[in-house]
Amino acid sequence: MSMKNSGVLELRDVVKTYDMGAEQVHALAGVSLDIGVNEYVAIMGPSGSGKSTLMNIIGCLDVPTSGTYCLDGEMVANKSEAELAEIRNRMIGFVFQTFNLIPRANILHNVELPLIYGGVSKRERRQRAEHALERVGLADRRLHRPNELSGGQRQRVAIARALVFDPSIILADEPTGNLDSRTGEEIMGMFDELHNAGQTIILVTHEDNIAAHANRTIRLRDGGIESDVVHSETDSANVLPTSAAEALRGVSAGL
Repeated sequence: MSMKNSGVLELRDVVKTYDMGAEQVHALAGVSLDIGVNEYVAIMGPSGSGKSTLMNIIGCLDVPTSGTYCLDGEMVANKSEAELAEIRNRMIGFVFQTFNLIPRANILHNVELPLIYGGVSKRERRQRAEHALERVGLADRRLHRPNELSGGQRQRVAIARALVFDPSIILADEPTGNLDSRTGEEIMGMFDELHNAGQTIILVTHEDNIAAHANRTIRLRDGGIESDVVHSETDSANVLPTSAAEALRGVSAGL
């Protein structure tokens, strides 16, 4: 499948500065980046590189100090908290390391939860939640509570919850961090299947073996893009310069 010319996500000269008392911390220092429809991207970098800040901005959990962010054709910078929440609910499915499931609720209700906040009718949200659980192979466990499931099954529930709004992007933050190696590979196999079905996936990780599932790896250092690598089907890679986001515009990569 080829990368489309118009990105689902476009950042231009994004700067994020935090005031820490009398000192300013520059978490992002002018990041420009495009991610297209059906890309599978891993974001990596050492502690302090800016990857968590970039994830928060991509996920509409924060806004840039300066620069622009366009998601699915909609400008995100300078949105209010309520507007950001609406965009998150509609366009982004989150999968976190810690699952973030409600212990006392069964998994069907856990998957339904974003739809309740989104004002979806009871009948429709039940249908969507059941379909999402079917996609991750847990339809027969829909009435179980999280503590009755294995770690891998709980992460599958989190993936199902991320899918219920049919989001433009699935944003996964260290999704295998609490899992053993074998279970982690099973979960990554599920992300691979979602990508093959057409889903855009952005994966934040510090593990090379997890990042290897992606078709593109972006490495950050000191708040900027250090490298941007596009992987071919034969796992060969071409390392691109810091300005790779611009160079990639209009380029078709056989992914």
